[in-house]
Amino acid sequence: QVQLVESGGGSVQAGGSLRLSCAVSGSILSIDAMGWYRQAPGLELEFVARIVSEVSTTYADSVKGRFTITRDNAKNGVYLRMNSLKPEDTAVYYCFKGWPPISWGQGTQVTVSS
Repeated sequence: QVQLVESGGGSVQAGGSLRLSCAVSGSILSIDAMGWYRQAPGLELEFVARIVSEVSTTYADSVKGRFTITRDNAKNGVYLRMNSLKPEDTAVYYCFKGWPPISWGQGTQVTVSS
């Protein structure tokens, strides 16, 4: 049973930065898709970013140029660097594995104040 545990969320002012981490209990292969979704209050789950291997990345239009997803297979970790944060980035961020996603973390709250 794969377990994913997110960390790194918190509160920040607009324009600030945060780095989310996702620790995976089992091993991950470079071909495994890993990534992040988010859910703001009252809204549906929204795709944020995905990474396959070390160089194949996909981003939602709303975060392109501001967020960067990376992974470290040796450390079983996936990371999301978020720069130039906006109040509309406020949400619970969930890490996932697989595509379509088959394993999820419990989420970490990100709050961006104006």
